[in-house]
Order: sequence, then C-alpha cells, then structure tokens
Amino acid sequence: MNTNSLFKSGLWVCFLLILLAAASRLVPHPTNFSPIAALGLFAGAYIGLRRYWLVPLAALLLSDLVIGFYHPVEMSFVYIGFATSAIIGRFLLLQKRNVIRIGATTLVSATVFFLLSNFGVWLTGLHYPLTTEGLLQCYAMAIPFFDNTVLGDLLYVAVLFGVYESIHGWTPHQHRTV
Repeated sequence: MNTNSLFKSGLWVCFLLILLAAASRLVPHPTNFSPIAALGLFAGAYIGLRRYWLVPLAALLLSDLVIGFYHPVEMSFVYIGFATSAIIGRFLLLQKRNVIRIGATTLVSATVFFLLSNFGVWLTGLHYPLTTEGLLQCYAMAIPFFDNTVLGDLLYVAVLFGVYESIHGWTPHQHRTV
C-alpha cells in the first residue's frame, strides 16, 4: 500500500490513534486511567477493517513492550478485555451512535473489562485462593480501581468520539467508517 492509498483508506487514523494511545500509557497517570478501552470502542464503531479489534491490542502491546509484561494468564485476560471493548463497540455503536448510547456502551465495556481482567488476576492463584470466596474477594478488592476505569474510559471516549465527530460533522444515524 503506497502513502497516497494509506491516507485515502483512513488507515492513517488507525496508526495515529494506536501511537497516541500507546504513548499516553507511558506518561504518569492514575491507576486504570487509560485510553485503551476507549480506543477499542472507537475502533469498533468507526474502523472498517475486519480486524478492527486488533487496534486496541496493538496500542496495548506497543506500550507493554516499554512498560513490561506481567503474568501471562493475567495479561491474556487484560488483552481479551480490551479486544472485547472493540467487539462491544462494533455491535452497539457501528450502526447507531448518540451521546446516551455511547455513554451507556462505555459503562458496559468498563464493566465487562472489570469482570474479565479481575477474573484473570484471580485465575493466576498468586493473590487470591482459587475458590469462590477468593474470586469474590478479588472482585471486592478491585472495586476501588473501577472508578478510575470508568472515568478514564468516559474521558477518552468523549475525546475520541467528540474530536472525530466534530471534524466529520455529527451524524448520529449515518453509518461511517474509516
């Protein structure tokens, strides 16, 4: 693909968003306050590629190469959680977008990520016993971090969707992808 077709296809938007999201994880920020889930929702809603779900994973992998990797089971569930945010964006935001729908989808995505990522933490057996009580304790101990997840997701969704829509003109019923 030459440079001209890269710009015409809109793939430059994908690359730019991946780089910006990865870079934002490298600067100091509150725990769990990250743009990756918002990037997944955006990719699902706007990116016409069949492998749209790879967009948040690419950003996550790029930043993890710098930050460092952690337990493979836990990491797998984090990656699955972010891929799921893109899938949620595809199913809930591709055809119809408005402020309320985007906000509600962001809360659904944050909740699914919370459930998946903390299940991965529990499944490692490193911090909690592999029992029902251990799983419940894992979720209970993660609740204080959920606020930052939701706030970060809402902020980054507002920025990504808001900037994109302000550039392209708000058309809540029009199907548009890059």
